[in-house]
Amino acid sequence: MSILSSFQRIYSVARKEVIHILRDRQTLLMTLFFPVVELVMLGYAIDTNVRRIPTVVMDQARNQESRALLQKFENSDDFLFVGEVHSDKELTDWIVRGKARVGIKIPENYSRRLESGQTAQFQVLVDGTVSSVAGQAISTANAIALRDSLERVAGPNSASVQALAVESRPRVLFNPDLHSASFFVPGLMVVMCQLTAVTLSANAIVREKEKGTLEQLFMTPIRPIELILGKLSPYVVLTFLEFCMLALLGRVVFGVPMNGPFTTLLALTVPFVLAMLGWGLLVSARAETRDAAMQTAMGSVLPCIFLSGYVFPLDSMPAPFWHVAQVIPTTWLIDAARGVILRGASWSELWPHALVLWGMAIAIIAYSAMAFRKRVG
Repeated sequence: MSILSSFQRIYSVARKEVIHILRDRQTLLMTLFFPVVELVMLGYAIDTNVRRIPTVVMDQARNQESRALLQKFENSDDFLFVGEVHSDKELTDWIVRGKARVGIKIPENYSRRLESGQTAQFQVLVDGTVSSVAGQAISTANAIALRDSLERVAGPNSASVQALAVESRPRVLFNPDLHSASFFVPGLMVVMCQLTAVTLSANAIVREKEKGTLEQLFMTPIRPIELILGKLSPYVVLTFLEFCMLALLGRVVFGVPMNGPFTTLLALTVPFVLAMLGWGLLVSARAETRDAAMQTAMGSVLPCIFLSGYVFPLDSMPAPFWHVAQVIPTTWLIDAARGVILRGASWSELWPHALVLWGMAIAIIAYSAMAFRKRVG
């Protein structure tokens, strides 16, 4: 009898908790809907196989042999030709700006060396800021050169062909040792700042809700916009302090270089931090408890980590997810951070990133402020 009574009491408590969960739609959404969406999204978006690497071409030979070589690169599906340049400076600038990850330079004497039985060389410039992309580009370029040489040795004119008729000369422009820390640290700086800004700003408002002091604040002469600015200002300073500290640790502890002006990176970080604080404000407007705010913040940060190019290259993602990545502020600042820290990019190369980040920041802050005013109103 006592066992039956115990089960009845357990059932009563469980039934009460189920009713509470069904009424708490936000928790139910976080528990069931978000994991499913993230699994589907990341399952389709993440591809560890590097394909369609943006590639710029400098063909000085401009003949049938050089076009045949470029066709082999294109047919490999590992390279996507995005432009053609006519000087070494343009070739390097495209990679510094992040418009291309690989540059292929075919010299003017390429065909003459093949016809005379000498080894014909072509150069492959590789952006080493993304180690997986750099490694794939180098191995594929070497494989194409070796396969071309073997085809010529086995061809009808093999008597006058050297064993190594075509040779690839790869050159890693940045991060030549393909140091993994140099790839991860710039992205980690951005991700950690995003996590800090979103969670702290969200908790700042929700904490007032939980304590019941938010209504008391609105009884004072303070206006909603003044409350928002006052609450978020300390977190701007704190997030920037964290960003600088991580940059210093990356340089001192992990040996990550700073090839570009750090002031440019800080200037690009301003709109990013404002956008993340605005997102935290939006989270706080929707959440009623700090636990709910933390769950929502973490649920929004995870897709940013996987879709921003922090771990997996963007170029391998399906087109729909690639376009989703372009509307995530994290994508733009991670690319800018790697550009400044590793490629030595400056304001002249990265000003488009600033325009995009400021546009996103203004849009997110404006929408979040309206949502917050409507909620507290």
